[in-house]
Amino acid sequence: MGATPFSDFFKARKTPASSEVEERVDVETPQFSASDKLAIVEQLENSGVACFWATDQTGILTYLSPAIHGQLGMKGATAFESPLQQVFEPLEGDGDSRSLGLKLGTRKSFSNLLVVAGDKSSDCVLRISGKPLFNDEQVFLGFRGTATDVTEAYRSEEEASRLAKFDSLTGLANRHRMEQRIDSTLQTFRNAKRAAALLMLDLDRFKQVNDTLGHAAGDQLLQQVAERLNQAIAGRGEIGRLGGDEFQILIPDMDDRGELGEIAKKIIQMLSQPYSVEEGRCAIGCSVGIAIAPYDGLEREDLTRAADLALYASKNGGRGQFRFYAADLEHEAHLRRRMEDDLSAAIEAGNFTLEYQPCVDLATNAVVALEAQYCWEDEERGRVSQETFIPVAEGSRLIVPIGEWALRKACEEACQWPSHLRLSMNISPVQFEASGFVEMVAEILDETGLDPARLDLELNESVLLGDSSKVAAALGALFKLGVRLTLDQFGTGLSSLSYLRRAPFNSLKLGANFFEPVMGNDLGDMELVKAVVALAGAMGMETVATGVHAIELMTELRRIGVGHVQGFVFSEAVPQQTVLEEIAQGVWILEPTDQGSQRASRRTVFRKVGLIHEDHYYDVTLRNLSRSGAMIQGLEDVPTGTQFVLDFGQGQLAVCTVRRTMGDTQGVEFEQEMVDDGAGGLCTRSRVSPYALAAAGAPLTALPAGKYSQAPEAAPGSYAQFKLSPNAPKQGGGPQQD
Repeated sequence: MGATPFSDFFKARKTPASSEVEERVDVETPQFSASDKLAIVEQLENSGVACFWATDQTGILTYLSPAIHGQLGMKGATAFESPLQQVFEPLEGDGDSRSLGLKLGTRKSFSNLLVVAGDKSSDCVLRISGKPLFNDEQVFLGFRGTATDVTEAYRSEEEASRLAKFDSLTGLANRHRMEQRIDSTLQTFRNAKRAAALLMLDLDRFKQVNDTLGHAAGDQLLQQVAERLNQAIAGRGEIGRLGGDEFQILIPDMDDRGELGEIAKKIIQMLSQPYSVEEGRCAIGCSVGIAIAPYDGLEREDLTRAADLALYASKNGGRGQFRFYAADLEHEAHLRRRMEDDLSAAIEAGNFTLEYQPCVDLATNAVVALEAQYCWEDEERGRVSQETFIPVAEGSRLIVPIGEWALRKACEEACQWPSHLRLSMNISPVQFEASGFVEMVAEILDETGLDPARLDLELNESVLLGDSSKVAAALGALFKLGVRLTLDQFGTGLSSLSYLRRAPFNSLKLGANFFEPVMGNDLGDMELVKAVVALAGAMGMETVATGVHAIELMTELRRIGVGHVQGFVFSEAVPQQTVLEEIAQGVWILEPTDQGSQRASRRTVFRKVGLIHEDHYYDVTLRNLSRSGAMIQGLEDVPTGTQFVLDFGQGQLAVCTVRRTMGDTQGVEFEQEMVDDGAGGLCTRSRVSPYALAAAGAPLTALPAGKYSQAPEAAPGSYAQFKLSPNAPKQGGGPQQD
């Protein structure tokens, strides 16, 4: 059906009553004929200042001003065959526009409704008004109305609103919008008893990009970071940029820490890949902190603070990591600040010493190198392991003076060893990136007189993620000095294999993570180890395996071609005096053993946990922990097949079954495997829900520290069958004892 001229509709609305009114007009008022009035209306219509539309009794569009009709795109061809509400579709987010069909159906007047006209190829926004038309007999004839094109004004307002809610550089939500989203989500989810996860992200080494390549390169990098985050989250949550290099991600209906850990790992991996900007290539890293509502907070301020604490812990743990919030993180942060102060005093007081762990040639069992390890004797803490204080020293950059002292001391002591015995020294990325590092190494070698060929500097893969030109220059300078270079913890970072062809590394070192049990092999991922051995062989490099604590593993590594091994299977770290005593006897040969102190300390855990069985709660000692099970000590005569729950604290309950029993010690298997906690440890996939505790009568709050039992309403076979009894004995006897 074609468009009827608007003048016909104007004439159709003219009634005798209106003519009589015209005749009564004052004689001094200018007179216009009906044709003159129509001419004025048509001029306005043609200019686009005023536009008109009309429908028939069924709501089918019968007239539309040409100025609007021309903007309908493909819909224009069928506009006069369609109901008005299909031609003028509701504007997304505008609630009033959604009532257009209802108003047409009820034959009620309306005004100033915002609609989108046309198809996706058209961006025309109209403000429309309409009024039903009846004849003298009150028979409904259809609607007549006006339309005003407000596209430009609406888009300008929309852009202003977007700029107020979104970051102009990355297009991500800004801090204000994220606060609103978190507030509204938490309020809605609390009423619906749903969970939500909040991830706080901080880019590592971003300042270095700004300083070396300029702020324009930094802006390009941030835009690429936003693109990668969108790919990693894939629409599962809202991503915001809080400013600078800080980002935030809100993921609704997510409390599975196993899945959240995988998301965090994916983000860290994707953001750590090299970037291409106009000024060159660069690489950064990322640290992630995770908090989950309602477990870690019910309000935005509490949840954000929890995620911030987790982020702080991940950055201080060595960067490139993720951490879940835990109640003890605040205490940990306080202890960390105290440790930083004590480290500064320890440097001045000379409370650091060195010990050396032998590196053994698997072909002969002869010691070929000694790796220097830090020892800190503190008056209050006693002997502090380097795994404890090195991350603190790196976070505060105290590792730079500590590392310089250690390298000088180790070189001095290595001069007392036979010439065939090499010195290995692990170099922190912070230390490597410090100004004047190469010059410091050269100065120490010159002062101590140590042959550079006997010094092996071990560099973590993360150093390769720094400024490529500076890294290449530093490695080249070290190579010219004549020192050996080892790529430490190979396979745990993100360095490109092509980089190995250019970098002057002498050996690849496999970390203990390779030897964690995997599906089909309790010794670890031996197929991957084989691939690394083949790669090293093709490039003329040696292979060193560290963290080897069992004869079976050592035997397998020897079989597949690993050249050198460090670990408790041969020896723990020993002081310089022991080294001198051993080398005084001639060639230093070590026989492998599984006895005594050579047991794998990394697999051993000694801490109190709770054990819930029936109506009793016991305190037991956790001896070791793996993904699939644990060894506990403290209950006697427990038969195999007994089921109970281990309480690891802060709502972490694990259902398990006794598989082995040896006096007061039991080996248990978990019903659901543990997951990574981001700090090298393990945690339960889920926790006791605060909503379940509230249903049992407890106040709704974030999970405090303490002992837990599940709500009695839980499903059969879950934790509900294990109820905490305040009168239960704390120790002694078997779980069945009353």
